[in-house]
Amino acid sequence: MAATATCGKDTRNVGCAAAAARKNNVTSFQRKGPKAGGTDSGGSRLVSIAGTRPSVRNGQLLVSTGLPALDQLLGGGLAVGTVLLIEEDKYNIYSPLLFKYFLAEGIISGHTLLVASAKEDPADILQELPAPLLEENCKKEFDEDICNHKTPESNIKMKIAWRYQLLPKMETGPVSPSRFGHYYDLSKRLPQQLIEASKYHGFFLPEKISTSFKEEPHSMTHGYIKLLHFIQNIIYEDGFDGSNPQKKQKNILRIGIQNLGSPLWGDDICCTEKYDNSHSLTKFLYILRGLLRTSLSVCIITIPSHLIQNKAIIARVTNLSDTVVGLESFIGSEKETNPLYEDYHGLIHIRQIPRLNNLICDVSDVNDLAFKLKRKLFTIETPVIGFWAYLIKYELILT
Repeated sequence: MAATATCGKDTRNVGCAAAAARKNNVTSFQRKGPKAGGTDSGGSRLVSIAGTRPSVRNGQLLVSTGLPALDQLLGGGLAVGTVLLIEEDKYNIYSPLLFKYFLAEGIISGHTLLVASAKEDPADILQELPAPLLEENCKKEFDEDICNHKTPESNIKMKIAWRYQLLPKMETGPVSPSRFGHYYDLSKRLPQQLIEASKYHGFFLPEKISTSFKEEPHSMTHGYIKLLHFIQNIIYEDGFDGSNPQKKQKNILRIGIQNLGSPLWGDDICCTEKYDNSHSLTKFLYILRGLLRTSLSVCIITIPSHLIQNKAIIARVTNLSDTVVGLESFIGSEKETNPLYEDYHGLIHIRQIPRLNNLICDVSDVNDLAFKLKRKLFTIETPVIGFWAYLIKYELILT
C-alpha cells in the first residue's frame, strides 16, 4: 500500500468540545497544541514530513509535482508510493520542464532526489533546474500576464461568454497563502548553494553499463536491471523502506527517470511492432511499483509514447502506471496555425488518475486543458475553444 496519513481519534464529548471551542474562538475540529513544558498525551499520529500533506479525500500522503495547477488536476498532489508517467510531446520540448519542476520542488522541500537518465548526466540536469519565484514576484508575473491579455470584452461577457464564466477555474496564480507547492522562474537557475546542500543520487546509464555483459534471452535489458538494483539499494540503505521504520527523521525519495523506453536504454520497444518486445519495459514498471508501494518514495517517468507503434503496448504501460499525463505540442501540427489556439502552445491530457483507498478515482471537472510557455512561467489553463470561441472572436471583430 502507498503511504497513508492517519490521525488519532478524539474520545472527548462532542458537545463539551464544541462549547470549549466557541469559548476559545476556535473551531470544534481544531486540536489544541501541547501545554507549555509538557507533551500532548493525545498526540496526533499524522505523518509529518516536510513538503507533504494528507489528501482531504482519502488520507493519502501527497507531494507537489512542482506545478500547483497540475496538483489541482491530480486531486491535490502526487500520492507517495505511486508512479506518474509523462507521455512526452513530439519534439520533447515541454516534458523536460515538468521533469525539472518535479526535481526542483524536491530540493526546495528538502527531499532526497534520485535522477536517472540515459541521455543527460544527472549532474547536468540539476544545474538546469528553475529557481523558485518569491511571493511578491510571483504575484507580479501573473498580474502582468492578465493585463497583457485584457481585451474590450465587457459586452462579450454579458452577451455570449456567460457559459465560459461558469467553467471551473484553474489555479494559475497564487490564490492563498495555504497553497501547496511553489512557482518557478524558467529564466533563472536554482542557486548552486541549494543544489550542493541537497542530497541526490545520480544514475547515468553510459557510466553504469558494462560492455562485457551478455543479456540473457527473455529477461530485462541490462540498463533496466542496473537501474532497479540502484533504486532498491537507495530505498533500503537510506531508510525509505516503509516496512522498516526509519531510524532518522522521515523524508521522501523523489525518483525521476528520463526517456524510459527509448533506444538509449537498450529497449527496442520504439523500433518494432512486435508485442513480445514490451516484456522488458512492462516487467520493469511492475517491479518498480512494488518497490514504491512499500516505501516513502514517489516517481516520475517520461516516455516517448508517440514513437511506440503498438497500441497494445501503450495500454499495458498505462495500466502499470498510477497516474498518466500526456503532452501534445502544437509545433508542426495543424493546431499551430489554428486561431482558436493562438494563445497556447499545446494541450495536456489527463489519461489516468489512480484509485487509492477508493473504489473510484477522482475525476476532474475540466476536460479541455491547454498550456503555454511564457518567458518565466509554464501555465495550465482552460482554453475558450469551440463554438463559443468563434462567437467571442466574431463579436470582437464587429466591435
